[in-house]
Amino acid sequence: MDLIDNDIRQWDADDVREQFGDSLTLLPSNDNIKELQTILRDNDMFLRNTTRSDFKFYADRLIRLVIEESLNKLPFTDCEVVTPTGALYKGLKYGAGNCGVSIVRSGEAMEQGLRDCCRSIRIGKILVESDTDTHEAHVVYAKFPEDIARRQVLLMYPIMSTGNTVKQAVNVLTQHGVKEERIILSNLFCTPAAAQAVVDYVPKMKILTSELHPVAPNHFGQKYFGTD
Repeated sequence: MDLIDNDIRQWDADDVREQFGDSLTLLPSNDNIKELQTILRDNDMFLRNTTRSDFKFYADRLIRLVIEESLNKLPFTDCEVVTPTGALYKGLKYGAGNCGVSIVRSGEAMEQGLRDCCRSIRIGKILVESDTDTHEAHVVYAKFPEDIARRQVLLMYPIMSTGNTVKQAVNVLTQHGVKEERIILSNLFCTPAAAQAVVDYVPKMKILTSELHPVAPNHFGQKYFGTD
């Protein structure tokens, strides 16, 4: 499948697997998810009495779904518990040492969704800015848990248009000792070109996105934080 195409294509799991292998997973689509994606993409709706609170409400719903699916990619270990009736139950629990890292600022929109699912999880931050002349992305700030090299990392960034910001963020994580295969990128909207760029750059990292589309809703951060 060509990555550069003016036609709007609907990507399914088979298309994604053929193009990106096991590196990228598309959130299983349904009418509920499609409605949320439509609301967040609809720029005209903001001319008709739709508030920032409404936008944030629907964004948080989609974020929660993406976070929940991303957590499924973390390693689990077998465990046994005794139920209130005294029966033995064989179950699962998370492996020790998970953390979140948000790419400031839009990635911070996903932090609460992660905390809602993992109450005590630690969250780091990376600030990446683009040069106004060269448009090259460079890291200006990073703050992580001291033992991040031993942790599984959920990297949070909702809109990926080119992949440059994510690649720089991954560079910082690997410089701090995090292995590529221990990073999971949680993303809402991604262009096929950005997905290809990131997969080529860090093939061992896992990516979870709700949608592949040639046009990303780049207004997301401004609408979510009310800075438009």
